[in-house]
Amino acid sequence: MSTDAKRVITALAALLLTALTTTGTAGAADGGTPSAGQRIANALRTSPVYVDESYAEAVPPSRQRQLADRIRRTGLPIKVVLTPLTKGDAFDGESDLLAGAVRDRLPERRDLVLITSDGDFPDSLQGYEWPGDTHQARRAVAAAGFLDEMRDASLADLTAKAVDLVAEGKGEQRYDEAMSDLGGSAHPTRSGSGAAGSGSGSGSGMTGWWLLIAVPALALTALATRAALLRSRTSSPAVAHLVFATARAADEEQVRRRAEAEVLALGEATRAADVAATPNLQQALDAYAAAGTVLDGARGLPDLAGALALAQEGRDALTGSPGLPLCFFNPLHGRAALRTGWRPLGRRDRLDVAVCQECADALRDRRAPEVLPDTDEDGRRVPYFEVPAGRSAWAASGYGSLMPPSAGLARAR
Repeated sequence: MSTDAKRVITALAALLLTALTTTGTAGAADGGTPSAGQRIANALRTSPVYVDESYAEAVPPSRQRQLADRIRRTGLPIKVVLTPLTKGDAFDGESDLLAGAVRDRLPERRDLVLITSDGDFPDSLQGYEWPGDTHQARRAVAAAGFLDEMRDASLADLTAKAVDLVAEGKGEQRYDEAMSDLGGSAHPTRSGSGAAGSGSGSGSGMTGWWLLIAVPALALTALATRAALLRSRTSSPAVAHLVFATARAADEEQVRRRAEAEVLALGEATRAADVAATPNLQQALDAYAAAGTVLDGARGLPDLAGALALAQEGRDALTGSPGLPLCFFNPLHGRAALRTGWRPLGRRDRLDVAVCQECADALRDRRAPEVLPDTDEDGRRVPYFEVPAGRSAWAASGYGSLMPPSAGLARAR
């Protein structure tokens, strides 16, 4: 097959992947070993370029320093992560999961452009940008791989070009130009060494026509199959990344007042309860006492949310007909609407968690649910359920999704 034909296949495959990824767009840790995402984020604190040791020959330290200098000269918040991605690894071979995991573990950052390895094409790159698309990073990085000058480029050179195109800020234009050039080179009269109409029935001209017909057909078939699979996934979808709840969404003082009111109301309800008609009164009293203790010693939103979860547990005990607990991802969302399966990043098993309708919709649409953050032993901001369960009642209990909040409190003690 000719080089031009191969480039056509690669271009069409990339377009297909773009269509697929736009159709929809972490576990409770028991140990202290940093996750793969955390290790990468830690490294990015000292340099904007992270290269896995398996890529050290392709992008040696000298080139890494050159890339870092190149990024600093742009003045943009660009980070580069080059690491092999394979099915079953910490990111399940998906660059989207890699990007989300790294982004969520970086220090507080409003703007970020991330250039990563591509899980589907080892010698290709993917671009990501938050919060918007100011620098057109996704298309800029994609365009770098289709430029004629990059046809036989090394991974280091390809990455450098991607950085340049992101800095230029014309990713959409560069991508369209690159696709237009590829479309011209795919014409059958230019795909082989023979002249057009030479009469060869098995030459490169026939290959060009086959590509123009068969590859789009295969792409459409794959797209239809993918769409059917997405429709069939009514539960337990993968999550690209997690979004931290912010102080703007949940003011701590407001949550404290809410917790105080709910704990007080639970106390009044337990005192007014008929002992004979309330078989779970002692459980309610225990939950009330625990909620008061947690509230008095609350050091932040995770503890205040814990007081709310314990108050909910107490009210359910009083009624004798407990419903679903608070939302697993963010208990400040209120009581969950349903239970669903969810696979934490880097784990093969799925957790059965209770989620509010907002988070359920996010999971269904393959968007990132908003999670309540906590602080780990090193002072890093992480999803609350990534704090070791031995030192966090909320990671142990999932605010009621994994076990009753009071049981998680006892375990953490």
